[in-house]
Amino acid sequence: MSKVYSTALDETLEIERIIDHLKGDKNGPTVVFFAGIHGNEPAGIFALKHVMRELKLQQTSILGEVYAIAGNLRALEKNVRYLDKDLNRIWSPKKVDYIQQKKKDLIDDENELFELHELLNEILRNSASPLYFIDLHTTSSATSPFVVLNDSLLNRKFASNYPLPIVLGIEEYLEGALLSFINELGYVSLGYESGQHDEISAIKNCIDFIHFTLGLTESVGLSKNEMTILKNTVLKSGKVSNKFYEIYYQYDIKKGNDFKMLPGFVNFQKIPKGKDVALDNNCILKTKGNRQIFMPLYQNQGSEGFYYIRSIPTILLWASKGLRKLKADHLLVKFPGIKWESLKKDAMLVDQRVARFLAKSIFHLLGYRARQFDKTHLVVKSREIASKNEEYLNTGWF
Repeated sequence: MSKVYSTALDETLEIERIIDHLKGDKNGPTVVFFAGIHGNEPAGIFALKHVMRELKLQQTSILGEVYAIAGNLRALEKNVRYLDKDLNRIWSPKKVDYIQQKKKDLIDDENELFELHELLNEILRNSASPLYFIDLHTTSSATSPFVVLNDSLLNRKFASNYPLPIVLGIEEYLEGALLSFINELGYVSLGYESGQHDEISAIKNCIDFIHFTLGLTESVGLSKNEMTILKNTVLKSGKVSNKFYEIYYQYDIKKGNDFKMLPGFVNFQKIPKGKDVALDNNCILKTKGNRQIFMPLYQNQGSEGFYYIRSIPTILLWASKGLRKLKADHLLVKFPGIKWESLKKDAMLVDQRVARFLAKSIFHLLGYRARQFDKTHLVVKSREIASKNEEYLNTGWF
């Protein structure tokens, strides 16, 4: 058992890896909630404990299965983001394989990954489809709740049911995130940020979000009126327009640097050109134009100082959907400097010396996210081929 403390509630819970597991008498989806992947984010733990207990007390009929899973138990006990390594930055296939093979003499956060990966495999082996994976988080700065996800059409379609801001492109900047690992397996997976770490509203928002998700996935039978009420509650939890955004810039904190975000910034805040935003080794960082800031870092642990985002015009979302369905990306390998990097044809190697004309935004439109391979090459990878669309065809939301 691990003890988890909430500053917001001044309350301590004792939990195990599986906080709770409900299995209905009738077939249905498998919905897996993760919370506390970062140990200083206990809101999701308390929200899941509350909802699962409530479902039991009310003897709510469940279709399929619902899992509530705790992330970094060791970090949660100490109320720190992580102990040795950020658990939400080590889920690369290469790192996972290394940990699975090594098994012994693992550091704390690697042990957490090993245990979670074993549990994940067990769920994938034994549970019925469709499967949904939801990762519950909070932020160090004040924020309006939002959804973050890897950009596949399947993920987009599911997430569009939430009346919340939806942020795309995080996988281009965060290597080794749990949801990226799961999304590459082809399942619906998204992250939900419910508020600031220690605010009671973050727990309440999370509870409402969980209830709405259980209704949306048809794990719990809710009437149309009940779903409308829940949807309005989720909508009212935020003050930011519920449209799509994309991340286009991340400020990386170099190892050993003394980074300090200047006070007063909140998620989605629009700031003018020339505004002081942070100090890095006492050097002032200023905006080089009008910007919209995202996830400013107000905690000691973490290597991402802040991001910049912009809203995505609806016409581009529609164009992107159409081009992906037509597999227009396959035409790109006809151009010089571009070739398939993978036999599965889900990744391309782009020589930037030759294919200078192709900006990252073109690849984004076609569902690819880019990573620098070396000084002259990008590897761009798509999520579309892996998506298990057929498993979700008969759902109410698809």
